[in-house]
Amino acid sequence: MEQVTGAARAGDLPPCGLMRHEGFGSFDPILFLFLQYEKVEKIGEGTYGVVYKARDRATNETIALKKIRLEQEDEGVPSTAIREISLLKEMQHGNIVKLHDVVHSEKRIWLVFEYLDLDLKKFMDSCPEFAKSPALIKSYLYQILRGVAYCHSHRVLHRDLKPQNLLIDRRTNALKLADFGLARAFGIPVRTFTHEVVTLWYRAPEILLGARQYSTPVDVWSVGCIFAEMVNQKPLFPGDSEIDELFKIFRVLGTPNEQTWPGVSSLPDYKSAFPRWQAEDLATVVPNLEPVGLDLLSKMLRFEPNKRITARQALEHEYFKDMEMVQ
Repeated sequence: MEQVTGAARAGDLPPCGLMRHEGFGSFDPILFLFLQYEKVEKIGEGTYGVVYKARDRATNETIALKKIRLEQEDEGVPSTAIREISLLKEMQHGNIVKLHDVVHSEKRIWLVFEYLDLDLKKFMDSCPEFAKSPALIKSYLYQILRGVAYCHSHRVLHRDLKPQNLLIDRRTNALKLADFGLARAFGIPVRTFTHEVVTLWYRAPEILLGARQYSTPVDVWSVGCIFAEMVNQKPLFPGDSEIDELFKIFRVLGTPNEQTWPGVSSLPDYKSAFPRWQAEDLATVVPNLEPVGLDLLSKMLRFEPNKRITARQALEHEYFKDMEMVQ
């Protein structure tokens, strides 16, 4: 654990955000971050950098500290990124991981989040019987959609939804979305902090085909992939390259053409030479999902983005009719 040296004590200090904004410009705000928080252990290395479990020295509260890796470290923290991230502090919803603070110096940026120690991937890996609990799958899907709908209503996209950034509170079974809005601020790197390839398994076909403009439907596609994975206990489209990912999608849903997806042939990475697969029956692909669930899944996995169901519409789908509507 890191210890503070010197005369200052955490309890004597105002919050780091105040340090940064009220005349302490000659000091490194990162120093004050670690006067307020004590690192406990490294808990992960994600798309954007390293995540630490930490303790607030004044309140003893456990929080998560995320150190953002900057693609161009020598150029410092982009002001656009600071603006984007600061806006995320306003996002307050029961299904969104709370961003407490943004602390940055010229070269570095740290994000202070609420702490949750379980994610959906870890949960599925450690609990194979989860697939036999349709009520819990439904509850998690509903909570994912609530978080996504809230963010979309605030014009914030995720662009990189996957089980690893869906965090679960073990005590309450509440599910919360992490990393919302970071893609716009920092871009999505091809490789993670530890040089792992960023997964393509949940990426929408319009992005894979090189669309320059895309919107909220990309997140709904990702949620559909996660829905199928919760039921099947294995990824729906586990591609290991962009072309392999596309072909895994095409083998299940059929190769799109101008009839099934008007405008697809004008996307930058569409090739008329793509193999022509016929669509499979989704009921054979996700055999343990009831018909009303298959109907919702099929609406999430529409090729044409503007025909894809929205998160808000999905919450109203018949699949959720027996859910207690806790708003």
